[in-house]
Amino acid sequence: MIKLIVGLGNPGRQYEKTRHNAGFLFLDTLADQLGCTWVNESKFQGIFTQGKIANTPVMLLKPDTFMNRSGQSVGKIARYYKLQPEEILVVHDELDFNPGIVKLKKDGGHAGHNGLRDIIAHLNSNQFYRLRIGIGRPAAGKVVADFVLSSPPKSEFELLLTAFDLSRDYIAQMVNGDMAAVMNLLNSVKK
Repeated sequence: MIKLIVGLGNPGRQYEKTRHNAGFLFLDTLADQLGCTWVNESKFQGIFTQGKIANTPVMLLKPDTFMNRSGQSVGKIARYYKLQPEEILVVHDELDFNPGIVKLKKDGGHAGHNGLRDIIAHLNSNQFYRLRIGIGRPAAGKVVADFVLSSPPKSEFELLLTAFDLSRDYIAQMVNGDMAAVMNLLNSVKK
């Protein structure tokens, strides 16, 4: 059962609609759907809210530490609430999937994603779930950091919103622990 959903991104207006903030953007749409209000929670180094999904209490967290230090925030809340890694779902941007594609995964490495790298280090585990939101790759010769820190064109942003809608359709199943079924459904879509 998922007790905490973490969206990864960078704080600040200049990063709001960037590809790297797919996790923040998804959590904002989920919080809106649930009628939740975000509050700054300094003890977790993040923006925090709580709600219910299919009558199951769930916490939402957007680390306020910048992407590369997301683990500081996730580690603090996990220790405070005595959460096991398997009770955490991390939502993040994924270069390896085209925009609009979303897949669910448990464990594994960080694949160069510094936010995931830091979470693995602070949890001392990779046994958390990841909801991977496709953002695509930059054109050959383009710098990845510039790509992820830029805003996508409108057509790509619409595909992100479609991925968010699809993910929210399955969030109740994820929260209630039916991860295998959700993985089968989401992961059958080609990247």
